[in-house]
Amino acid sequence: MLREIKACLFDMDGTLIDSMGLWEDIDIDFFEKYNIDMPSTFQKDIEGWSILEIAEYVDKNFDFPLTKEQMIDEWNDMAFEHYSKLVPYKEGAKEFLVWCKENGIKVGIATSNSTKLFDAVSTHLDMHKYIDAYVTGEDVTCGKPNPECYLRVAEKLNVEPKECIVFEDLVLGLHAGNDAGMRTCAVKDAYSLYQDEDKHKEADYYIESFLEIL
Repeated sequence: MLREIKACLFDMDGTLIDSMGLWEDIDIDFFEKYNIDMPSTFQKDIEGWSILEIAEYVDKNFDFPLTKEQMIDEWNDMAFEHYSKLVPYKEGAKEFLVWCKENGIKVGIATSNSTKLFDAVSTHLDMHKYIDAYVTGEDVTCGKPNPECYLRVAEKLNVEPKECIVFEDLVLGLHAGNDAGMRTCAVKDAYSLYQDEDKHKEADYYIESFLEIL
């Protein structure tokens, strides 16, 4: 899997950290707070999108009495305590990050989440010790499956796409990695079990735990 690889690039939510279930609860609470019905497909509709794209979508399609900026601020506030204190690593993720650092493999993060929450969980989990470059949903024009985020991280790391492997928990993220010309590895996550068959087809590799690599 890692032969001739110079950089491991990771999605964050559902891949490195166990946080996907949290967002479903936040979305439900957010819609209920403003007495607006949340479509049953909402979570799937916004998969892979940057936080800016989600705010634009919600602003266009629902009658919230908030600006896009106010929506993003409220989502960040609702999630901040969890990201700064409670969200854990996925099994084996920290150990694999340590292994990459010890073996001279660069580490990059390409997350659709906000910079505020990336900073919060990075500090909480000491993740910043192992990260050489990152891109958040506020840094890109187009979210996944567009490959922009992964190409920008590779550029920051000064590595060629063919020298990178992308770890992702969602099919759209795997599309982004493949379209960037990178090797891809699907990561099992309870939130996206319904995608497992497609993840096996889309990715070069599939793992249930990062411990499998060590």
